[in-house]
Amino acid sequence: MTGLLDLGIHALSDAYRTGTLDVRQVIDEVLKRIVAAGDDKVWISRRTDAALRAQADSLMARRGEIEKLPLYGIPFAVKDNIDVAGMMTTAACPGFAYEAKTSAEVVQRLVAAGAIVVGKSNLDQFATGLVGVRSPYGVPRNPFDADYIPGGSSSGSAVAVSSGLVSFSLGTDTAGSGRVPAGFNNIVGLKPTPGLLSNEGVVPACRSLDCVSVFALCCADADAVLGVACSPRATPAIGKTFRFGVPRPLEFFGDDAYGTLYAQAVEKLKALGGTAVEFDYAPFREAAQLLYSGPWVAERTAAVGAFIEGAADTAGVWPTTRQIVLGGRKYSAVDAFEGQYRLADLKARAATEMQGLDFLALPTAGTIYRLADLEREPVLYNSHLGHYTNFVNFFGLSGLALPFGFRPDGLPFGITLIGRAFAERTLLAFGAHWQRTVPLPLGKTASRLPAPAHDPVVTEDRVSIAVVGAHMSGLPLNSQLTELGGRLESAGKTAPVYRFYALPGGPPHRPGMVRTAEGGGVIELEVWSLPTEKVGAFVVKIPAPLGLGTVTLADGSGVPGFLCESHAIEGARDITSLGGWRAYVKSVAV
Repeated sequence: MTGLLDLGIHALSDAYRTGTLDVRQVIDEVLKRIVAAGDDKVWISRRTDAALRAQADSLMARRGEIEKLPLYGIPFAVKDNIDVAGMMTTAACPGFAYEAKTSAEVVQRLVAAGAIVVGKSNLDQFATGLVGVRSPYGVPRNPFDADYIPGGSSSGSAVAVSSGLVSFSLGTDTAGSGRVPAGFNNIVGLKPTPGLLSNEGVVPACRSLDCVSVFALCCADADAVLGVACSPRATPAIGKTFRFGVPRPLEFFGDDAYGTLYAQAVEKLKALGGTAVEFDYAPFREAAQLLYSGPWVAERTAAVGAFIEGAADTAGVWPTTRQIVLGGRKYSAVDAFEGQYRLADLKARAATEMQGLDFLALPTAGTIYRLADLEREPVLYNSHLGHYTNFVNFFGLSGLALPFGFRPDGLPFGITLIGRAFAERTLLAFGAHWQRTVPLPLGKTASRLPAPAHDPVVTEDRVSIAVVGAHMSGLPLNSQLTELGGRLESAGKTAPVYRFYALPGGPPHRPGMVRTAEGGGVIELEVWSLPTEKVGAFVVKIPAPLGLGTVTLADGSGVPGFLCESHAIEGARDITSLGGWRAYVKSVAV
């Protein structure tokens, strides 16, 4: 465990505002922790102690502006393929190094908000790898067991947060580099939708897929960073009931402990109101394989291939990195186009599998390896770690890695929620709830979750609709709701003021519900909600004589729902006494 000072963003911000802590004290503590960590291989370069203390003093002189500086006095690390003005950018290759004249746009935003760059963190060279061992600067020490890999390519960034050296860090994520290290270090890893955060000032790996990512101890902290780094889009919250995807088949590469922990995570999601829905993982897996076994390797060649080919032996090019990057030379323009066509087909298949799901819930990684394992199988085991990650940027999705538990040997395990494009704040809000219901240490620190008031809040923009027939769960037309992002909110009954009829025609067979002044009955219903912008698309699918009106529920409240024009019930069978459409369907099936 690290010292008693909580470096969580909200813990520091609250202490600064109350005057119980100042920035100089925090920087002194950070420097003390870095010394205590010893040769942990986290840093490639670091601001001098004097420079950090001078920046602390400068911020203390601006204490009167603290409310305008959302990250006032917050120390952070930057992966060393992201530019910081006045510091060297190496991408973990000494021969490639250059001094950055300006900071990357994301770094500029964070510093302008009061954050303090402590240093540049270690990585898999040129961000090529998910293991964290492909660096001439050494292997960042996994704080849970130094014999195991820290995960890559953003290894140093993740270890710096997990070890309590900084409050948050920036990584990059092309194939999973913002998620796998989070899983192996028991922290949160936010992978935004490609394009949401600027890549200006980032050394490219695969330029079309690269994302800047955020590591933090908790979702509330990651949300605070996201809100400064960009303008997150408004997205609806995940409700009290939700549907999440579980891949079929599952693969844990012989790691039974990870398999058990994943099964427990699925049960936890169910306990939180989720319904597990198995989906075919084949299109996701096939897309993942394209990244390192297809023409996208050539994009890595386009990024740094010329440098690697011309580099002297003294440049420090990692052998496995050289092998992978220069392997892109074998692909042709025809291969590139055929790969695009293949990807488009897989993306369409994957979208079909995701229909009606709030998110996919995947193992962040299927297993974890020892350093010695990677010496024996540097490429195969790296590909294993990308099994659940490589496809995400191909499909333009958002992702959030969350801690869940530990193997019997004390090594962390986590899951990753994969959401639709620009669903970052939706995932973070759910992730904050997850962290409160899954009590775990934060990284390997003594930090605690901030007060619930700091948790991300997502404003709902949905319309409730009461359904009484074939649109109910498990019935033939329910997909018309789920395909539009429909969410089951509750099940209940109407007030006793309706007559219920089986209308002629079909399939699909439909009921008609008519409000009556006397002699009405109670009818079973479900209340679903749709995103406001999708209501029109749903309404046009409702055929006459049905339409939407106000349905009175048993508690006297009203909600938009299905009603029938009274003229249509002539000759229709009155099934009010059955109490609902499910009972009627069951009666005619007998």
